[in-house]
Amino acid sequence: MATFDYIVVGSGSAGSVLANRLSIDPEISVLVLEAGGSDKHLNVDTPAAFSKLFQTKRDWNYHTMPEPCMDERQVYLPRGKMLGGSSSMNAMIYIRGNRSDYDGWRDAGCEGWGYDDVLPFFRKAEHNERIEDEFHGKNGPLNVADLRSPNELSQTFVEAAGESGIPSNSDFNGREQEGAGLYQVTQKKGSRWSTSKAYLRPARDRTNLSVEQNALVHRVTFDEGKATGVEYVQDGDMKTAVASREVILSAGAFNTPQILMLSGVGPQKHLTDMGIDVVFDNPNVGQHLQDHPVILTIFSIAQPVSLHHAEEPKRLVEYLVKKKGMLSSNVGEAGAFVRTNSRLEAPDIQFHFAPGVFIRHGFETLDHDGFSLGPTLVDPQSRGSILLRSADPQVHPDIVTMSLQHPEDMASLVEGFKLGRKIVAGEAFAKYQPVEVLPGPDVQTDEEIAGFIRERSELLYHPSCTARMGPDAATAVVDTQLRVFGVQGLRVVDASVMPTVVRGNTNAPTIMIAEKAAEMILSNSSA
Repeated sequence: MATFDYIVVGSGSAGSVLANRLSIDPEISVLVLEAGGSDKHLNVDTPAAFSKLFQTKRDWNYHTMPEPCMDERQVYLPRGKMLGGSSSMNAMIYIRGNRSDYDGWRDAGCEGWGYDDVLPFFRKAEHNERIEDEFHGKNGPLNVADLRSPNELSQTFVEAAGESGIPSNSDFNGREQEGAGLYQVTQKKGSRWSTSKAYLRPARDRTNLSVEQNALVHRVTFDEGKATGVEYVQDGDMKTAVASREVILSAGAFNTPQILMLSGVGPQKHLTDMGIDVVFDNPNVGQHLQDHPVILTIFSIAQPVSLHHAEEPKRLVEYLVKKKGMLSSNVGEAGAFVRTNSRLEAPDIQFHFAPGVFIRHGFETLDHDGFSLGPTLVDPQSRGSILLRSADPQVHPDIVTMSLQHPEDMASLVEGFKLGRKIVAGEAFAKYQPVEVLPGPDVQTDEEIAGFIRERSELLYHPSCTARMGPDAATAVVDTQLRVFGVQGLRVVDASVMPTVVRGNTNAPTIMIAEKAAEMILSNSSA
């Protein structure tokens, strides 16, 4: 039974950051427990291959329960199960969200989490290859770069968006989020740059940092309301690790609330029904789940310029030799942030443009060239939940997102869908003669579009808010220091603490949360 100052559960977008930052002090011992294995694989490093990791041993392979507002479908929810977590399996888009997201957190009672408060931690994490100004960092571990070989179709999308009245924006993370442009990505020299590469690997040689792989945490142990360590299974053996200072859950928006409930922190009746002894009754654990629904429109073209050709031998050689070409693509190369209603204070729709056909998470494709355009709802009003299906930690929890339940959510997506069609119908795309193949020209009325959205929409891999931060246990799970209400020595640091999901991709905000948390933890430990 080993003892450490801090035990970090999860080595993903947050856990790898904590592993590095906390172990900088040689007097502090840190144990990281990762349920998955190594991230060393060609499909991890090769940007365009990320979807080939789906439903493999490096994926938790979650599915929702039948979704009431999505035609009772069980929606697939990929999450990274390896060193680096989902940062080793995502589309690498570097987006921070909107200023109003963080100011909204602050105004809702999360003092110290406004935009001006969190900006220094975004900058601390970042090394931006192109931009150096008051919004960006130059010396951080996280490499942020322009795409090395952006596809001509992605450039055309930006031009076409301009024809539709959407201004060009070369930096979605600067002074203004709205507009259209090519995304910056977490890559370095054409390869994925996950938090495992950026934070964990540089720290692995430190004698005060231990990283255990294939270690599934069963529960946090408590003594009179104080977290004392964790129980986990590795190679079939039940093991216990002791934390003299804190246990930190960085297991993600699905696993973190599951571990909390398995440990006795959660809704009292639900835990009792599961046969779990209650340590602290908090009905907010596992509630308030948010994600970003996306609906993809698919177009075919005749010209052989899309990612349909990415796996040709010459493309593979180009990538392996030069780390350029189609395989350096993150697939979602371009996008835009727009307001479907002028009365909105910030964008409600984010477009993701892929210069290739991306259907059902990449499991389906067409036998010819094409592109995909996905309006994504980034300000959802619907809320879902996570509950235990079993007291067995190996059994996935019951997840229901309730996506599209709120009428404003569907209204925004319908408007985003129509705007997407308008963009593609412009002069810029005319030379490609795009033909809409999904849903096709028969879907025209708002009611028909809404039916298509219910039938085919997916979620964009941004689960959050299931252990949300707030002023008290009546409305939240953790305080503004990310300490779990009702117990001692237990903290949550991952996307689950977001009070509301940010307007945009969640990897960069999760890294920021971990950077800020590490500073708070170290400040308290030295006080």
